[in-house]
Amino acid sequence: TLAPGSCHCRYPTRHYEMTTTTPTPPLPEGMDFPLEGVRVLDLSRVFAGPLCGQVLADFGADVIKVEAVHGGDPGRALVVGGFTKDAARAKIDFILEIGNRGKRSIALDVKSPTGREYFGKLLASADVFLTNWLPGPLERARLTVDDIRGFNPNIIIARGTATGVRGPERDRGGFDAATYLSRGGVSYTMTPFGTETPAVQGPGFGDLQGGITLAGGVCAALFHRERTGEASIVDSSLLAQAMWTIAPSISVADLFDMDGIPGAPPGLAINPLVNRYKTRDGRWLQLVFLQPDRFWAGFCERIGLPELATDPRFVPSSNLIANAAEATALVAEAIAAHDLTHWHDVLADEPGVWAALATPRETLNDPQVRPNGYVVPNVDDHGNEYQIVAAPVQFDETPPAAARAPEHGQHTEEILLELDLDWDDISAAKDAGAIL
Repeated sequence: TLAPGSCHCRYPTRHYEMTTTTPTPPLPEGMDFPLEGVRVLDLSRVFAGPLCGQVLADFGADVIKVEAVHGGDPGRALVVGGFTKDAARAKIDFILEIGNRGKRSIALDVKSPTGREYFGKLLASADVFLTNWLPGPLERARLTVDDIRGFNPNIIIARGTATGVRGPERDRGGFDAATYLSRGGVSYTMTPFGTETPAVQGPGFGDLQGGITLAGGVCAALFHRERTGEASIVDSSLLAQAMWTIAPSISVADLFDMDGIPGAPPGLAINPLVNRYKTRDGRWLQLVFLQPDRFWAGFCERIGLPELATDPRFVPSSNLIANAAEATALVAEAIAAHDLTHWHDVLADEPGVWAALATPRETLNDPQVRPNGYVVPNVDDHGNEYQIVAAPVQFDETPPAAARAPEHGQHTEEILLELDLDWDDISAAKDAGAIL
């Protein structure tokens, strides 16, 4: 087996008989990503854990997804909002693609004697072990920190959990909507003041943030090991991510003994120039003019209310804030008189920061997206083109290579052959049910 830190190509140049014919695309010619030569063993499932591995794959690591022999990652059976791949324009499972693009998959029963032996060989060849299994299941599978380090004392261990690895609920599972959005205080913080229905977010909102946060921790641990030779244990959780997301509100709760930062009633704002306004066609504009005295006069001219630029009710900014309700009503009336396209034209040269509230489809087609490589173009098995969002960090202005999520156990034979097992070993393991 190879020593930790030795070179592992992200996409090996050797080619073996595969369980499927789906190719793994090469990196751009001549391109070295920061984690080239790093191998990550990814024993995680569903979304938050796999997302960490996907980010590391975008950064150039060879990420080996370890799945159960029967069924694989439960995330393969996850359907969000009824959006199945059969009904999609490109025939892909988009949730699986988002969390697993660029990985290789091995189907392995880690609890069987042969499976554990092979898993140990994989650990010995890896730089990072990534998991989101809870402490209890890891202990039952004999995959504690001591067990893992028994196979490879130099491996970095990255653990993503619901609420943390210590405390009375260390073995309690969690999901994005319950642990991040609800328990973590995010929904409360996002709910507009005075409304009865709690705010909700799209699927995997906290998972996506948590995945890249844990990936950042892995990168720091790799740097630390390079400097000192010491292998770290890296932990993050959905609860920790939620608290980081609403850190200002958490501080207010502590320092001022309040539930959080109070908001203005719907439609109002402490500063009328930091507010949302509805257009005639039902769209919304978000203004973020943090210096009212600087922007008020020019903005009033642009929206057709020049008389307000010198109105003593609103000038200086202390008066504007004191009469915020009146100013907000006047601005709202002006904005409501025209469609969004009108305001795009009128505010084109506005020096203050503003944006229309975009739909995801509009964001996908934002003129800044493709020039910056914020989506990765791919092609499905039927030749249909589609795009998947890239990890939001780039190196040397280069987006990651196009890559697909692997099929269940797609690379099992290839990976085992890399461990110097022969076809007789692989056949025997298949017959024993230790591999797919």
